Formats: sequence, structure tokens, C-alpha cells
Amino acid sequence: MEISFRFLVIYLVILFSFAFIGVAASSSSPHEDFLRCLSLHSPNSTLISQVVYTPINSTYIPVLDYSIQNLRFRTPCTPKPAVIVTPVEISQVQATVHCSRTYGLQLRVRCAGHDYEGLSYLSGVPFILLDLLNLRAITVDAENARAWVQAGATIGELYYSIGMKSKTLGFPAGSCPTVGVGGHFSGGGHGMMLRKYGLAADNIIDAQIIDVDGNLLDRELMGEDLFWAIRGGGGNTFGVVVSWKVRLVPVPKIVTVFDVGRTLDESTINLIHKWQYIAAQKLPDELYGRMSFRRPDWNATIQFSLQALYLGGATELLDVMGSTYPELKLKREDCTEMSWINSTVFFAGFPGQPLEILLNRSSDTKNYFKNKSDYVKKPISKFAIEEILKWFFMEEPGVPFMIWSPYGGIMSEISESSIPFPYRAGNIYDIQLSAAWTRGSVDEASKHIAWVRGLYDFLTPYVSKSPRAAYINYRDLDIGMNNEFGNTSYWQAKVWGTKYFNRNFDRLVRVKTMVDPSNFFRNEQSVPPFFLEDGKLEPM
Repeated sequence: MEISFRFLVIYLVILFSFAFIGVAASSSSPHEDFLRCLSLHSPNSTLISQVVYTPINSTYIPVLDYSIQNLRFRTPCTPKPAVIVTPVEISQVQATVHCSRTYGLQLRVRCAGHDYEGLSYLSGVPFILLDLLNLRAITVDAENARAWVQAGATIGELYYSIGMKSKTLGFPAGSCPTVGVGGHFSGGGHGMMLRKYGLAADNIIDAQIIDVDGNLLDRELMGEDLFWAIRGGGGNTFGVVVSWKVRLVPVPKIVTVFDVGRTLDESTINLIHKWQYIAAQKLPDELYGRMSFRRPDWNATIQFSLQALYLGGATELLDVMGSTYPELKLKREDCTEMSWINSTVFFAGFPGQPLEILLNRSSDTKNYFKNKSDYVKKPISKFAIEEILKWFFMEEPGVPFMIWSPYGGIMSEISESSIPFPYRAGNIYDIQLSAAWTRGSVDEASKHIAWVRGLYDFLTPYVSKSPRAAYINYRDLDIGMNNEFGNTSYWQAKVWGTKYFNRNFDRLVRVKTMVDPSNFFRNEQSVPPFFLEDGKLEPM
């Protein structure tokens, strides 16, 4: 692919600018220079001092650890930031971007710490952690079915704000309330209303982003290419998104939920097998039912459950299930009618709890874990399902977990190039494969990670191919990564880039080259620009 002369000029200007900065810098450490720069470029130097943490502060470790969800990355030997900045206003984000870039410090951006591989708060080189947890304002305009939500807010906080304003509006995002809006939206974001309304990113209509030059841009100023890229192209890649404007979706005053469990036997295998034929293709768009599998203790067989949300009443749901999935034998007592906002509490694992539990940012389920993802295009045979589930007996009870989430519905109607997330028509469901454990030794981690990788390899014949697809919000460094500096060539990055983005990867690379040719915003799996490490243009 031919790159314009304009791109080459931009790149060379930035390259020489960085070289000049390196010569002119003082003999003090980069992070000390960064702190002085931050004070100088902040409108209120006293205020900025209140949101900056260094290792000498007693609150540094609590602030760092607060949002870390995966305990694999909360150990004494885990690389830690030279400085943590928790801005309370946009100008502090701009100053952090400017000063990090000026002194050659890598910048990582965290919203709530659910990044499966910790890339939002880890780096192999000296880095600054920009933690957006204080930028969490939410403004709901129920009359026009719109909302602005800052990137540091959680999904739970967004749901709660919507629920306080309207009984007939909702938003199609994930089921875990402690997930940060910034990362979730940046990777697409799917949840219990996916089949009716698509991904969270499909319902974003504007955004505010700090670009590599520290400018605050909205949709009009950033242009449609960048606006396209940030809705699913991955976080910490194109800039710092500080807020999103979303389209709220209509929901009925009463929805119906159920969570039906079964132990594994021949009839259950039949249920699982048939689910593949109806969940995405035969059920109405208003019905979303995901399957999960676990083995709770040593003496138990595998537990299968079907957890569903229906945008309507129980009587209608029973009619639908009776005609399309009678094998489940769903009963009225299995179904609970409630408001949509209460359903978000139900699927978060807190049925019957007050809505305020959605505001709790600190998860009490933190553990050590490793996750992987896949997509299924053709139903898996009964025999293969039995062989897959045998793997649960090769691992300790309570550790393995698998979710099958159906697609279809409106997902099959949206173009695969509408946003960077490409997996639409032709995908029956995605698989999230997980091992989660509580003991932190290296041997424990090695054992459980080996189990996840082993089952992932075993799944190869049954999942998507060319590429074997993966979901970027279930980030997985096993499928290929940039080097520790986050710099790599286009061809190296294409290994994982096509798994996450398929044919959309090349367009993401073009946008990256246009808006951040120096590759300032980066991590080990961020979209690279077209350039090689020696500064030459990369052909495509």
C-alpha cells in the first residue's frame, strides 16, 4: 500500500523533535522531569499535586492496587509505574499526555483495571499510569434518549444513572458492573441485549479524545476515520478517550429473567447441542440466553446453566421457549419479571440486592485468572461437546469456567466494517474460556494456565479459522504480541491484529499512522503505524 508524502513528513518531524528533546533534557531522571513539567503545564499546580502519586507516597500502592482485578499482576515483582496520575479535570489529562511524550515516558491508561492481561497498568519500560477513575461524571438526557459518560465511570454507574432517570430506557453493555466504560467501549462491548441492539460501541454517537498533541477533539474535530477506530479498535492506541456520548435504547417496563441449572448427563448434552441451532437463528431478537459450564467441587459433575434475558413478560417468554426449545422444560416458577435496571443487578450476581450495589467499584471477586476466546460458525457435534467437557475433569474443581454467548439478531444485520469489531453474520456464538484460582504461587499459575492453553488447542477443529477469531476485550497475549516497548512492524502485528479485527485491521493501521505516527500511545497489542523500527515506511 502506498503511503502519502504527507505522512512521511509528519513522521520525520516527530522523529527529529524527539531527538532534540533527548539532547536537551536535564541530567535528572525522566520521571522527575515529568513531575516538574506536569506542575508547569497544569492550570492549578496545587490541585495537580493532589492527584499525583509516586512510590514514596504511602497511598501509592493502595491507589495502584485498587483497580487491579487480576491478582497475577499484583505481586512485588510486577513492574510498577514511576508515577500515577488520577486526574479530576480534562486539563490534567492533557498535561499528562504532553509531559509523558516530552520526556519519552510510556503512558498507560486505566479505567477500572479489568484488562485481562494487565496492559492498561503494566509495561516493561519506565511508564506513567494515567488512571481515569475520578473522571466518571454521567449526564442522562432521558427526553432525547442520550447520555454523556466519562471514561472512568463503570458500567454499573452508567446503568444506575439511566435507571434513576427512566423506567423505559437502557443501554446494551456488559453484565459485570465494575468494568470501566472506557475500556469496554473501546473494545466493542457486548452484553445481555446484544441480539436486540448490538454492541455498546454500535450505540456510540460522539466522543471526546485527547490526541497525541494534547488537543481535545470531539467527533467533528477528530473526523470520521478516528471516530470509527476508537469504537472497537482497542484502548490506549489512538489517544485518551475521556468521555462518550451514547444512544440509549428502549426497554419495556417489565422484562423477564431466568437462570436454569442442570447437571451433566445425556439429556443435558442434547440441550447444549440444540441450543447451538436456535440461540442465534430461531429465537426472537428480544431473547438472549447464554450458556455456562463449571465444576463446583470434587464430587460434583459439571454444572450447566442457561441464563437469559427476555425483553417482555413471562407469559410471552414461556410461549417462545415452549415452541422453540421445549427440551429445556422451562416453567413459570423459573422466570422472574422485573424492571430492566433490576435485571442488571440480577446478571451481576446480586439478585434481590438494592440498585446501589451497582455503584460499588471495588469487586470482591478478585482472583488469579487466565482467559481465552473463540468464535463458533458451525454447531459442534454431541460427541465433540462430550470430549470438550471431559477437560473439566482434568482441572481442579472451581477453577475452570466456560461461557457460550449467542450472536445473531441485529448482529447479523450490521456490516462487519461498521466499526472495527468484525464478527457479525455467520458467527453463532463466542466462547470465553477461563481458569480462575486463589493461590498465588508460580506453580499454581503454570498449572492452570497450561490447562487453559490445552483446552484452547483442543478446540481448534471446532472454532473459526483463517483467522481463528478472538475478542479484543478478552485480550490474550498468547496469540501474538508486540515487543516489550510496544513497537513492532505491521507484519508482526498482523498475527494478532487479524484475529481481533479481521479485514478491519488494515484500516486501523492507516488511522493510527495518520493520528499517531510516532506510536506514542501503545501497548503490547496496540495497533501500530506503518513504520519499521529504523524509521522506514512499511509497505503493505
